[in-house]
Amino acid sequence: MMNRVVLVGRLTKDPELRYTPNGVAVATFTLAVNRPFSSQSGEREADFINCVVWRKPAENVANFLKKGSLAGVDGRVQTRNYEGQDGKRVYVTEILAESVQFLEPKNSSGDRGDNGSYGAPQGNPFGNSNQNQRQNNNNNNQGYTRVDEDPFAGSGQIDISDDDLPF
Repeated sequence: MMNRVVLVGRLTKDPELRYTPNGVAVATFTLAVNRPFSSQSGEREADFINCVVWRKPAENVANFLKKGSLAGVDGRVQTRNYEGQDGKRVYVTEILAESVQFLEPKNSSGDRGDNGSYGAPQGNPFGNSNQNQRQNNNNNNQGYTRVDEDPFAGSGQIDISDDDLPF
């Protein structure tokens, strides 16, 4: 059996943090997740999904996320029921989050820049001093191939000894 949910969306309001009588933190929040298609009128619709997270991740969610924050949730679907104040049985379906990822910097929630991206830095984020440091690192790594370089560029031949072969 498998019960796994992965969601990416924005919080509809600030998370609510509470503690159980034993002192265990629990946070609840609602995630607005866009549907991949538009309605007949051409409008994008969203699903509003209730999420619950426990213990230290709950405290982190309450401290670092707010209304409009982009978050990723990995967890499972959970259903529960209880008797309401009017005596009727109330059924609740929610996501029990095992992991919540903060998908944008804390200060950029909902703040969209002119470039269309959320919280993207403007200009050269490294500055001149880091650029010089990267050049020095490249010189110190002579004889090694960087991950983004083609190891077959240039000569077209590779020296491999019989000891390097796995068979």
